[in-house]
Amino acid sequence: MPRYEFRCRACGDTFEVNRPMADAGAPASCPQGHADTVKLLSAVAVTGRGGAGTPSTAPAPSGGGGCCGGGCCG
Repeated sequence: MPRYEFRCRACGDTFEVNRPMADAGAPASCPQGHADTVKLLSAVAVTGRGGAGTPSTAPAPSGGGGCCGGGCCG
């Protein structure tokens, strides 16, 4: 289940809420009971092709190096 981060405008507390994606835009009260909260944008890093714990099957880079792996240097 996705985790969304909120900040309370009244007390400044930052907290997380686990909820289905269908309820992502629903308001959330802070743990102190304040209703004036705002949902924060979170950066998500996704790596690999099969999810967490799955090794990548992408080939290792080869070539001479440089900015593009050596392909443009002749």
